[in-house]
Amino acid sequence: MVHDWVAEGLVHIEQGPAGVVLSSSANEDEVGDRAHWTLWCPIEFDDDIRIEWEFRPISEPGLAMVFFAATGHSPGGLFSAAQAPRDGYYPQYHSGDIDALHVSYFRHKWASERAFRTCNLRKSAGFHLVAQGADPLPPADDANGFYRLMIEKRGPDVAFAINELPLFAWHDRGQVGGKPLGGGHVGLRQMAPLVAEYRNFAVTPLTGESHD
Repeated sequence: MVHDWVAEGLVHIEQGPAGVVLSSSANEDEVGDRAHWTLWCPIEFDDDIRIEWEFRPISEPGLAMVFFAATGHSPGGLFSAAQAPRDGYYPQYHSGDIDALHVSYFRHKWASERAFRTCNLRKSAGFHLVAQGADPLPPADDANGFYRLMIEKRGPDVAFAINELPLFAWHDRGQVGGKPLGGGHVGLRQMAPLVAEYRNFAVTPLTGESHD
């Protein structure tokens, strides 16, 4: 998992005891917001998919998110040379030349996020907050192994759950950020200095076949 993915930013990948441990290889004190990173699965998926993965926070603070239905504005797609360069700096992803949905979870980066924990669904380009639900994930010191996360996207409908607990569902009526998004790429993102372990990542067309 992720070793052949497209890395943008200073991501450090190592084998963990049960999965892949991801962190930043940058010193946030030195590079600020450019210490964060994004990893893209190179496969472009059709619409109507289930995204599943397991997540274990190891040390914080930090934040984790997942992008999906991500496409580039240029005809060549997300990884085209015609796209603006990306190096993990967040505005490049939410207000640049990318259309995408993304769920931010384990939002433990800032004191305000830790004081009232939510999972947020945003639609870009434009950084539109379109849905929100409670975040049941505990601090890293209290984590009990891995947590199962799941996103289902069926056309304009998106649902998100952790350990089979539904956290939000949203229907895109096309009133915010343009028409509903279809298929596209899936990516993982972390804000430094979060260290977390991932395993059992899979994208499954809702008609059947799984892509690891």
